[in-house]
This record gives sequence, C-alpha cells and structure tokens, in this order.
Amino acid sequence: MYIAIYPDSPSQSLTTAVLSSGYQPVPVVDVADAGRKEPSGGWQAAIVELGDLPDLAITVAGKLAEELAIPVLVVVDRTMTLDLLESDGFTDFILTPLDPAELKVRLNQMGSVSAPSPEEPVLRYHDLELNTATYQATISGTPKDLTYMEYELLRFLVENPNRVWSREQILSKVWGYDYFGGSRTVDVHVRRLRAKLGEERSSWITTVRSVGYRFG
Repeated sequence: MYIAIYPDSPSQSLTTAVLSSGYQPVPVVDVADAGRKEPSGGWQAAIVELGDLPDLAITVAGKLAEELAIPVLVVVDRTMTLDLLESDGFTDFILTPLDPAELKVRLNQMGSVSAPSPEEPVLRYHDLELNTATYQATISGTPKDLTYMEYELLRFLVENPNRVWSREQILSKVWGYDYFGGSRTVDVHVRRLRAKLGEERSSWITTVRSVGYRFG
C-alpha cells in the first residue's frame, strides 16, 4: 500500500515510521507530481510534514485532499498545532516525535472509509452503508429511518472521519452558510443519530469537550 509523502525530502523518522507500519512511502514534489506517480490501485493516503514552511504545506494538504480525493495526515510539532486551527484541508494530524504504532493505527483508520464511485454510490464504514443515490442508510443490511438532515449529517461525518469538527463548522458544511439556527441544532441531531445507530455504534460519534465532534 502506497503513501504519498510531502515534501519530497521527508524526515528520516517519518520514512522509518511509515515503512515500519507496513506502507510504502513515495515522496512527491507537489499535487501534480502525486497525480503522475499515483499507483494503479490508488493512494492509501497522503502524509504532509509541516516543516519550515507550514503555510505552504497546509495548502498542499488541502489540494491533495480536494484534487486527488485521498485522506491526508498532517505531521506537526506540538509547538505548531495552532497553525492547523484555521485549516480544514486535512483528515487527521499526528504529533512528533512519531510513534510508529500510533501512525499505523491512524493510517489504518483513515483507510477504513470507502468513498463512493459513479458505479457504486455507496459509502461504507464497518457495517454501515449509506447509498448516496437513494439516501438509504443500513446497518448490517437493516434499513435505518433517518430524516434528511440526519442523513446529511451522518454522511458528512462518514466522509470526514478521524478529525474534530466544531459545531460551527458542522453547521456551515451541513446546513449551509445561510442557516440561522444555533449550534444546539447540531447537538440535537447528533443525539438522534446516536440513538438510531444503537448502543454499540453510538461511540462512533465522539464528543470533544469544548470543541465539537469526531467520527470514527
């Protein structure tokens, strides 16, 4: 399984951690280079080190996610986490010094969500399936009765797992910029989704205190 690595001169610690996690790192110069080097089976994910040019790296992370439709893991020093505050162009982040075991878990989690294709417009997460063409949701083959906004919220969370979203971000991305309701709306819909997912799966949606929610 291949991982695109940016920049093209990654730290030795990152290269070693990726290899020890069972993945093959492929350094790339930019998004176009990642497109040219993309393996026949596609990228498992991309990893972006912030390094000395964090603004450029964050921009590249967003373009990798948007243009190549792959999950992006950002590697950041603990002292630079505030540089991520205003960015939503990545899937997850990991702090240095890297723990190879943690890196492997995060990469595996990022690859556990299947994106829909024109031939099969179905999102999958474990035994959950969301048909984006018919707006049907099933768990282990059993249909779930979701309202339109419950479905849209669940779809957004499944498509953007393993990162924390504030209530305001969720309102903007799911309900739209012109929605005038308060963040309480998000809490209500999350509570309903958890109930409909069932006790065993309600923990898929985690509350991050004073921030928002994380899926996965």
